[in-house]
Amino acid sequence: MDFDFQWLLIGLPIAFALGWTASRLDLRQWRRRDAPQAYFEGLGLLLNEQQDKAIDAFIEAVQRDPETSELHFALGNLFRRRGEFERAVRVHEHLLARSDLGAATRERAQHALAEDFMKAGLFDRAEQAWRSLVGGRFDREACLALLALAERSRDWARALELAVQLEAAGGGSFATRRAHYECEHAVAAHAAGLQAQAQAALARARQAAPGAARALLLAGQWAWRAGEAREALAAWDALRRAQPTAFLLVAEDYAAAARADGNAAAARTVLQEQYARRPAFELVCALDRLDADAGISLDARATRWARHLAQLPSLAAAERLLELPATQWGEEGLSALRAAVAQAAGPLGRYRCAACGFEAQQYFWQCPGCLSWDSFPPQHIEAL
Repeated sequence: MDFDFQWLLIGLPIAFALGWTASRLDLRQWRRRDAPQAYFEGLGLLLNEQQDKAIDAFIEAVQRDPETSELHFALGNLFRRRGEFERAVRVHEHLLARSDLGAATRERAQHALAEDFMKAGLFDRAEQAWRSLVGGRFDREACLALLALAERSRDWARALELAVQLEAAGGGSFATRRAHYECEHAVAAHAAGLQAQAQAALARARQAAPGAARALLLAGQWAWRAGEAREALAAWDALRRAQPTAFLLVAEDYAAAARADGNAAAARTVLQEQYARRPAFELVCALDRLDADAGISLDARATRWARHLAQLPSLAAAERLLELPATQWGEEGLSALRAAVAQAAGPLGRYRCAACGFEAQQYFWQCPGCLSWDSFPPQHIEAL
């Protein structure tokens, strides 16, 4: 039988291709045999908190098998945790440069790269990286990161847009944030003399979060500065009902507005009721202002400050009592002053380690915190 050379011409390339494929498979198997060993070695070092040696082991594993994406992620995360953001960026960019990367792994690498840029403070590049993740598996996290970047750059229009987008996607309520963004617009417009725009933004803020403190506080402040005491009181009364703690920021202005509107007696009642529910230094200041304007005796004002000091000792309240004549203090006032000064002086009569900041009532030659010798200055904190 005659030999057909045509089959030889066809068979040789096929044999060559099969041999080359087999050699590549053997090479990959050899690499993958060594890569897990280096990987587990690095994992063990990491668990033993030997990060430098762990990084060396992971680098060796990546070099042996560059196609193993999990090793890239592990190495990049290690670099990021150590603050070596440039190296983390290089690892994740190298991973993204691979053409054979699957869609899910590519998205994960892009997410890791965005986190690298955020941690490194490269916010422009971080924004680009996060934008590429919008609409994908990391959509919510990307939108939240972009929202944080918009707040950082004070781009309130963009922040408002993202907050609405997140809320529409079922990401929870962003009403308070949206109210703050509208208040930022209102403050900027008010400073520029655009009162109509400022009031419109403030109205949107109150619509977004009716009980939010900032919009009510601003409404009252602007009305008071415009000489509209009654409108200011109405806004601050709403603030007091919705956010009693935030009302403390304008308690003294509330007293002044009430006096200007001829409602000092009603304001005194409101402030006294508020103080009975939640005593606060700011409320006593407001009541003291009303009493001073009404010509109330120094004895009564000193008694109020003394009682407040006895209940809530503080240097600020002690200073207010000291502003009144010493003859008005009485024994109750003197006792309250001593208690306030003792409370304030307590934390200052301690020793602090210069190496680690450990504080103690007694002096130590060796710090119990960091075990440094002679690290305690031989003076109390208040003398340093």
